[in-house]
Parts: sequence; structure tokens; C-alpha cells
Amino acid sequence: MDKFWLKSYPEGVPHSVDPEQFRSLNQLLEDSFRKNASRPFSVCMDRWMSYGELDDLSSAMGVWLQAQGLEPGARVAIMLPNIPQFAVTMAGILRAGYTCVNVNPLYTARELEHQLKDSGATTIVILENFSTTLEEIIDRTSIRRVVVASMGDLLGFWYGQWITFAVRHLAKMVPAYQLPLTNGRTVTPFKRVIAEGMGKALKPSQTNLDSIAFLQYTGGTTGLSKGAVLTHRNIVAAVLQAEAWFTPAMRHIGDVSKTNGIAALPLYHIFALTLCLLAIRWGSHLTLIPNPRDFGQFIKVLKKRPFHMLPAVNTLFNALLLHPQIRSVDFSSLCVSQAGGMAASEGTARHWLEVTGSPMIEGWGMSETCAIGTNNPVLNREFTGTIGLPLPGIDIAIKDDDGHSLPLGDHGEICIRGPQVMTGYYRQPAENEKAFTPDGFMRTGDIGIMDDKGYTKIVDRKKDMIIVSGFNVFPNELENVISLCPGVVECAAIGIADEKQGEAIKVFVVKNDPTLTEEAVGEYCKQNLTGYKRPKYIEFRDDLPKTNVGKILRRELRSTA
Repeated sequence: MDKFWLKSYPEGVPHSVDPEQFRSLNQLLEDSFRKNASRPFSVCMDRWMSYGELDDLSSAMGVWLQAQGLEPGARVAIMLPNIPQFAVTMAGILRAGYTCVNVNPLYTARELEHQLKDSGATTIVILENFSTTLEEIIDRTSIRRVVVASMGDLLGFWYGQWITFAVRHLAKMVPAYQLPLTNGRTVTPFKRVIAEGMGKALKPSQTNLDSIAFLQYTGGTTGLSKGAVLTHRNIVAAVLQAEAWFTPAMRHIGDVSKTNGIAALPLYHIFALTLCLLAIRWGSHLTLIPNPRDFGQFIKVLKKRPFHMLPAVNTLFNALLLHPQIRSVDFSSLCVSQAGGMAASEGTARHWLEVTGSPMIEGWGMSETCAIGTNNPVLNREFTGTIGLPLPGIDIAIKDDDGHSLPLGDHGEICIRGPQVMTGYYRQPAENEKAFTPDGFMRTGDIGIMDDKGYTKIVDRKKDMIIVSGFNVFPNELENVISLCPGVVECAAIGIADEKQGEAIKVFVVKNDPTLTEEAVGEYCKQNLTGYKRPKYIEFRDDLPKTNVGKILRRELRSTA
């Protein structure tokens, strides 16, 4: 196909990437570990971990896993927040020749049971804070080995012990649990796992680019989550694409290995995971934020040292902007404020630029595409309102329901093809049949429009479209407009049944101006939206329901409307 968008690429960005330069993701990891052994990899609660330490610790984890007799490609679940144990566990699983199954630590018992059963995981590494959830459902899963981590395990002997004590006994964040030792099940402390594997040789694995690296489960906001099968080839391609796209923003640093990336989004999520692996590729370091919802502590961390990359979802940018201490942070070193994971609003983007001097760079992707599929050029100084251009090696097509490509300027489903796109959903042949077009594009469920320079604008999700008197109304458009109304912090639009119109529009609004009224919001909509797009109902709320990564759950709003 004609990749006309390449003419819009920033100077120096390659048109494609070559995953074949690596035998597997493991080679990319191990090359970086050796090359950057003395350099810092992460800092968490002011405790640093070097690449050499990550090498030794992940090798020890891999040795222990191999000693358990797991078959090649066995699924190992990771249920950890942004603490040093995450990277150690992830790298250990991959280097030992197994598959990572990332699990949201805030899952309910029902959600955890589904993911463990669906993936067939036989081993899980879990923070003790969440063990009570596992206890509820473990007997209905295939889990036979549980590795239990404590918060302070890798934060140094004395400080680590203090942190673990404080989390357990002062903050009381570890509910009592008792994991049953039935059917030969074992429960082993994380520290013992490392001690038993340390200093022993990791057996070479037969992993190659076509081996499965991750089962990355979709958000599940519309039903049961599905496991996107991401191979080593997919992940390597995604890392190389991200490297090609983001490097221009780091040139004034002089050395990308000096980059400090803020890891506030959860590492189990594909967006943060890909940027973590990019940091390893660069030999740069990450500042780990275990609890980004503690905004006061988050801002204290931001003030400690210069930082260069800040990936976040729109709601996280918004929350930081609302904190009274945000203007005390020095943003002068910030090279990229990367927005993704959900639609970025123009109102938030304007405010962020005003406060920080750093423009929000919006991108788009999915678990199924290893995070980033399209992105705006990172040297942009203005918010474009689009999701940008396809990254190197990626094709984007706007198609109709029959899989036919539409002319430029027509609305249709955004479809994507590239080396980073999943091979399919795990054990879901019927879903896979629906997911791909005959010419190999993956259907994304997003409705969009592409312009003559290759920039794509998302109109909305297929399933969220509202039909008012036969007119299609896309909530994203409404939310973007209403977010610019003075006094509005964030909002969400849904359709509700209406006898006369089929559906009517209802908007939920969170405000920071107590004098803002429904009438004022309605008048703003009257001035900025055509008649059928104006909300019939406006409801103020203190907050909006969200997933753990900040996506607004319209489904929950619909159920309570």
C-alpha cells in the first residue's frame, strides 16, 4: 500500500525497523545488562538498582523457575505493582524460556480467577498485599507454585525491613491470608527464591522470535478479558519502533542513557511495559512510582531530580494539574509528555502546556499492538487533536464493515498491520476470525478518519457511538468540547434510551468551580455543539468510575444512568 504518511515523518526517523537483528527479546535484554552493568536501572523510594544487579537477580529468578521443572513456554503470572521486583521477575521469566502473564494487582477475585484459568498459569509471583485475593480462588486454578514478595524485599536490608514492617503493621496494607498447601502446592518467599538461584548458571532456553513472550490481557471493560498473544518478535519490534520515534526528543540530552523516565503508569499495562523495555534498550533509568494516586508523594518524587519522559493517561495529567504543589515542580528538563491509554482532551493539553511548558504528545495503541501504533511527532509544540502518524513499519487503513479500504476523509474502522501486532487471542479461534481482515489488518474497534498527511483522528469506539434521531454522535467529540468549558475538570458522555430520539445524550461532569451550574454547561454546549449533539441531561459528580490505568468506564455510567 502507499505509505504516503512517510512524507510527514520527522527528519532522521527510519521508515521501518528490523526485529531480526535479535534472536529474541532475551538477547536485547542481556546485551543491555552486560553493556550497562554499572549504570542505574531504577530508583524506588530512593533505593537504586543497577543493570548488573538486575542481571544477577533476574538470572537467579530464572534459575529457580527452571529448577521447578516447568515445561518450555510455561505461563508464569506476575501480580506486582511498580516496585523493583517487577523487572526482576519479568526478565527472569523470559530468560528462563517461559511466558509472562501480567496481572492487574487490583483485580477482584473473579477477575483474577478468569485470567489464571484462561492463561493456564501454573506459577504466580505476587505481592503479599494481594494474597488474600488469590486465597479466595487458588483452588479453582492450575496454580501450583506461589512466590510471595514483600514491599521491601529489594530495598536494602535495614531499610527494606522497615518498609515491610511499616506496610504490614503501621499502614495495615497486608490483610491476613493463608494460601492452602494442597495438591503439592508450594508457597515460597521472594527472597528465598533469589537466594536459592543466586550464583547458579541459567540454562540456555530455546526461545526465538516466534516464541510467546507475553499473554497481555485486554482491559475487560466490556466483558471477559482476552489474552493477546505477543511474541518476542512483536515486543522487539515495538521497542525498536518506540526507540526510532522518541530518540529525536532526547538529542539535546546528548546521551539517551542519561534519560530518567517516570514509571507512574502500572508496568503490567502494555503502555508502561513497552516504555520500560525501551529504557532497557537505551540503558537509561526509571523512577518507579508504586502508588501514583498518592499525588503529594508523587510530586515530591518529581522534585528530587531532573526527569525527561513522563508517560501518562489524560486523567493522570489532570490529577497532577489539580494538585496545589504542581507549580513547584521543575519541568525544564522534561522532553516528552506522552499521552496514551485513552483519548487526550484539548482542555487538559492546554492547561498542561501552560503549567509545564511541555506539550502533550498524543499517541494511540492497544494491548494487541504492543502499545504504540501511531504517535504524534515528539518535537511538536502544539496539541494536534489527532493520534498522529503510523510508527515505522506500521500500516494503518480506514475500512468499512466488509474490510474494504475507504477513501481519505471517510469515517471508518481503524485497522492496523505491522510486526508488533499480536498473532491472535489466546485459545480464541472464533475471536481471531473476527479480529483480522482477509488482507491481514487487525480490526481495532476504533472509528477514525485519516487526512492527506497521514494523521488519524479517532472519532470514537464503535460500541460507544450514540444515535440521536438517526444521527451518529461520538462521545469523544462531546467530551473534548465540554472539557474546554471553564470550571470542568473532566466529563463523560453516554447515550440513554429515549422514546422520541431513540437515544438521548447524558453527560457526567466533574467540576472544580462550585458555582458552575447545569445551565452554564448547557449554554456552553449550545454555543459549541450543533443541536442533536447537545446533552439532554447533565449530572455533576465528585468523580467518574475508572479502570486502574485511568480509562473512564462508560459502561458503569450507563448501568447507573
